[in-house]
Amino acid sequence: MKKLNSILLVDDDMATNFISKMLIKKAGITDHIETTLNGRQALDYLTNTGKYEKSDGIFPQPMLILLDINMPVMDGWEFAEAFSNLDENLRDNVVIVMLTSSLNPDDKEKASNFPVISGFQNKILTIEGLTSIMNTFFPGYLD
Repeated sequence: MKKLNSILLVDDDMATNFISKMLIKKAGITDHIETTLNGRQALDYLTNTGKYEKSDGIFPQPMLILLDINMPVMDGWEFAEAFSNLDENLRDNVVIVMLTSSLNPDDKEKASNFPVISGFQNKILTIEGLTSIMNTFFPGYLD
């Protein structure tokens, strides 16, 4: 099976990150999962300006970002806006899927107005949801 080089989780809820991480590990779709607690940390990670210490010094660009909407410091919408303004080489081939517990249909509508947001899923991530993301945006990776 072909694997994604990296997945970035952006969510201020530690329990959600833990569950998502376990699910992704179980699915075996990547060997590299990064977690940030808000949009600001995610941008710092993507641009390597954060205080991230890596023993190997490697910061692989994520192919998939799972993004929460409601977070302190910088929420999902603000992150999407800032991400849109990053250098093209930092945005290329990155799929952003919003994960939200919001039942507000306006959120899905708003997400569709951001070209950088590729998909919208309900939290908590499930194996079915992850499979759907993989089949939609990374066909051939689950074979």
